[in-house]
Amino acid sequence: MWRGVGWTHCYQLPNGVMRYETKEDLAREKKAVEKFVALFKGSYKKLGPNDIDFRIFDKDKKIIGYVEVKGKSCVLKDAFPLYVAARKLVKLCDKRLNPVIVWACEDGIIYGKVPEIVGEMRWGGRNDIREEAINDQELMAYFEYQRAFKYLKY
Repeated sequence: MWRGVGWTHCYQLPNGVMRYETKEDLAREKKAVEKFVALFKGSYKKLGPNDIDFRIFDKDKKIIGYVEVKGKSCVLKDAFPLYVAARKLVKLCDKRLNPVIVWACEDGIIYGKVPEIVGEMRWGGRNDIREEAINDQELMAYFEYQRAFKYLKY
């Protein structure tokens, strides 16, 4: 089901969960993954709406990992704490092959290999809760600055 003004992808999953993505969200996600794979002349494939974001390939088109991209409406220097839904981390790690999380900021990306980063779990999410969006408040992982994170400016 598609609905909502300004939403590129606004649809209800069979379990009743609403998903919202704007054109800007999708453009930010694409820009971030392209910056990430450029590090090793790799490529990517966007995965389905119930999956994590991307399968990552090396320059020889061999699968080398998976990436979840989270948008941050700020510049790199103001990005902390970083956060992601715990269910997204679990889904990413279930892939088993080099799970990487990327935060897409306005001026660059912050990324880290999930097994190497340390965070804190607590209830959180959006403050402006939408009535039909059950994942606006959920178990979240929060990350402060740490050496395991890498930074790339656009």
